[in-house]
Amino acid sequence: MLIILMDKQLLLPHPICQGCPLADQSGQPRWHHGQLGCGRALGRLSEQLPQQYECQMGFRIANIE
Repeated sequence: MLIILMDKQLLLPHPICQGCPLADQSGQPRWHHGQLGCGRALGRLSEQLPQQYECQMGFRIANIE
């Protein structure tokens, strides 16, 4: 499940991404084969933390399994 990381909360991407011109047709981030297509990968802080991405709108996104 993709989530958006804010200072002290986790958000589902649909309310934020649905207005983004880079989102897919269903208003979700462009996630293909384990990579965020509308952003870039950030360095991993720890092996215990999920890979984080930064979308082109400036939000941090992580894939939580």
